[in-house]
Amino acid sequence: MRIKAIVIRIMKQFYRDKRTMAMMILAPIFILTLLHFIFNSDAYEPKIGLVHAPTNVADAFQNSSSTIHFYESNKDAKKAIEDKNIDGYISFENKTPAVMIEGSDPTINAHTLSTIKNVFLPTASNGENLHVEALYGSMSISQFDSFGPVLLGFFSFFFVFLIAGVSFLRERTSGTLERLLSSPVRRWELVLSYVIGFGLFTMIQSSIIVVYSVYVLNMINEGSIVYVLLTNLLLSLAALTLGILLSSFAKNELQMMQFIPLIVVPQVFFSGLFNLETISSSISWISIITPLYYAADALKNTMIRGKGIEDILVPLSILFSFSVAFIIINIIALKKYRKI
Repeated sequence: MRIKAIVIRIMKQFYRDKRTMAMMILAPIFILTLLHFIFNSDAYEPKIGLVHAPTNVADAFQNSSSTIHFYESNKDAKKAIEDKNIDGYISFENKTPAVMIEGSDPTINAHTLSTIKNVFLPTASNGENLHVEALYGSMSISQFDSFGPVLLGFFSFFFVFLIAGVSFLRERTSGTLERLLSSPVRRWELVLSYVIGFGLFTMIQSSIIVVYSVYVLNMINEGSIVYVLLTNLLLSLAALTLGILLSSFAKNELQMMQFIPLIVVPQVFFSGLFNLETISSSISWISIITPLYYAADALKNTMIRGKGIEDILVPLSILFSFSVAFIIINIIALKKYRKI
């Protein structure tokens, strides 16, 4: 009877906590649905450029399933790679066929090079070989080097989000927040104080993670480490402000953890670990509303492509805008605790 009584009490607790019951059912369905769309997406078809290609070669490529673009010079084709319009090109400008691929993603590298060889070699003269170069990275770039910048951003985002959210939640459940709100401190001052306080810690955390990844794990970094640190710091700031914001809608640590499959996990799928071009547009749009997508883009541009500040300014500005928006919403959300 005692066991029965305890079991009934636990079941009643779950029944009263409708949010937990819903999350136990809906969160796995949501994640599995995302995985379904991602892994059942179409095979990637590379975008290939042709420079001064002979007629028979051009016809062979146009009859393939790849998207083909024609350019007047290697300079134009190279610019197209930099602008992410093509994945690589084959050039006959100097009479000898030469291939240039983008180089930052080993999977796309393999698809592009395989397509070029499969289409070109049957049309080539006996003994005609291809000279292959990579614009960024290298032909031997590993999956870890390719995914490293994304993982670097993800782990910074995840742990800052979790720690900030739980810490702010404890401030509220312990009564500290209510006591502060009953003082002359304004809501915006309170939020800004927490952001700065936690922000100092995230600066240290981000710096340690970046330095360890680059100098101990030898993660590829073709650009300035200052830009890597700046990107990671802005991403951590976005995670910090988002964690503080969402903690306002949680009653305990369990409910805070429930935001992970809804807020954090989807960002992994749309951050660059998977090619978004192969995913249906009905779901790929999620990427543009996730901070990790912009951080991953900036980190890959810096660490793999060696880009400067002018090339990552837009994603960094969007990351900062996320933080500002979360701070403003947080100030408004604090009204429900006490009006000042």
